Amino acid sequence: MRNIIEPTSDHIETAQPGEGWSHPDFDPDLLPARRQKGRGAVSNIDGRFERHIHQAIDDGWMTSLMEDQDAPRIRTTLGIDGARSVITKNQSPDVPFDRSINPYRGCEHGCIYCFARPTHAYLGLSPGLDFETKLFWKPDAPALLRKQLAAKSYMPAPIVIGTSTDPYQPVEREKQLTRSIIKVLGDCQHPFSIITKGALVTRDIDLIAPMAAKNRASVAVSVTSLDNRLSNLLEPRASAPHRRLDAIRKLADAGIPVTVLCAPIIPGLNDMEIENLVAAVRDAGATSVSHIVVRLPLEIADLFEEWLEANYPDRKAKVMSLIRQMRDGERYQSEFGTRMRGTGPIADLIARRFDAARKKHGMTGRSLSLDCSGFVRPNANGQMSLF
Repeated sequence: MRNIIEPTSDHIETAQPGEGWSHPDFDPDLLPARRQKGRGAVSNIDGRFERHIHQAIDDGWMTSLMEDQDAPRIRTTLGIDGARSVITKNQSPDVPFDRSINPYRGCEHGCIYCFARPTHAYLGLSPGLDFETKLFWKPDAPALLRKQLAAKSYMPAPIVIGTSTDPYQPVEREKQLTRSIIKVLGDCQHPFSIITKGALVTRDIDLIAPMAAKNRASVAVSVTSLDNRLSNLLEPRASAPHRRLDAIRKLADAGIPVTVLCAPIIPGLNDMEIENLVAAVRDAGATSVSHIVVRLPLEIADLFEEWLEANYPDRKAKVMSLIRQMRDGERYQSEFGTRMRGTGPIADLIARRFDAARKKHGMTGRSLSLDCSGFVRPNANGQMSLF
């Protein structure tokens, strides 16, 4: 019976998505997905590019077995991302930058709402548990970055580190890839900003502070909730709320400008914390704060509903109703200008509450005004150019 409860052995291949499935002898019940301690996603749903979908079924044996045993633990693995470049360009009018660096693909923080989850489908992996357990890193990133900065056609502009996956997720303690990237940028006097919910960012204050003193570096810390239980369920392997506040304090004390991203705001779950969140991060030393409402593109919508059913079944209907009210009846809308703020009375009320809280505490919205004038172009071999 052991094989029955292995992570992949209780799944069967079905017909093409949308075509349904039937068995000649019986019509089985689907097995409910089970939350794993320390993981965000409840299941490992198939990516949108897969030819087949898989469903776990109950033939009469699994229900009794599941009652007596914990869900099998899935270990985190780390592979190599053989990317040929490290700077990613974007033309989105919703963000104040046009280039970014993500040292890692996938993220062990396991945030259930993470908008980067669907990118794992490009690898033939699941945006669910695979995204937070099958990670990839870019060991050649520092050398690739130096090569891109050395190109005569390259024109400096602020680079944001960690726009998709967190540069200070647990694996960074060992690999120190983010730190190596910051060293390259510091050597070149290239402006950068970091987005993270990892308190590990304070380890690199010695590299960030000298750049910040020249208005060439800043940090954005994501704080979703002050509630330890909610934060642990939403972001199971990210730093606890009090550790993020402490990180903000240490960064600010070192003279590093800190903005806070209250993202995402999920109506019915953490929207009641808006005023307390703004007050807490201001007390910790942040000078600006902005928000993003929850976004549920592609596979994230189903993963999020599974998460609600597993963790807040009594609130699921209300939360999804409020989300749909911000998306013209849909679970998500991708249009620029509204995808991060939503539309309608619920979204407007959230925005007005943030505006009032910012005004009360003398804070501003997020900006990315960094000095690019000191850029020193490196040679491809790692030496600095004299001209």
